[in-house]
Amino acid sequence: MGERNLICIVDDDPSMTRMLTRVISSHRLEVATFTSAEEFLESGRVQESSCLILDVNLPGMSGIELQQKLHDDPQRVPIIFISGASDDPTRDRTLEKNASAFFKKPFSIDAISKTIQDFHSWKSWSLTGA
Repeated sequence: MGERNLICIVDDDPSMTRMLTRVISSHRLEVATFTSAEEFLESGRVQESSCLILDVNLPGMSGIELQQKLHDDPQRVPIIFISGASDDPTRDRTLEKNASAFFKKPFSIDAISKTIQDFHSWKSWSLTGA
């Protein structure tokens, strides 16, 4: 399997998706944005995603519901959760279900940038078997 460089953002806040797109693009990674979990699932891009940045509170299917839906996929997409209205139990529940990270809005651009960069470096290393 070749290296997947697609980071998918699922968030209904246009200013958040613009900011995250700039951050991810600065790492020379491809970005796709979606305003709902349903739009992401229908896009056909799940299997080519190397990481998913996912808002907890979305219209329709929530981010947590999407995480549960993707959990059984053998090629599970790593998830970085973001949320503006979360509490510790929500954060803990997402991390217990194998989320890679959780950021409460507003979060540090440097922190999420480092998480994306660190994750991508690890992913590249693990895919090449180095």
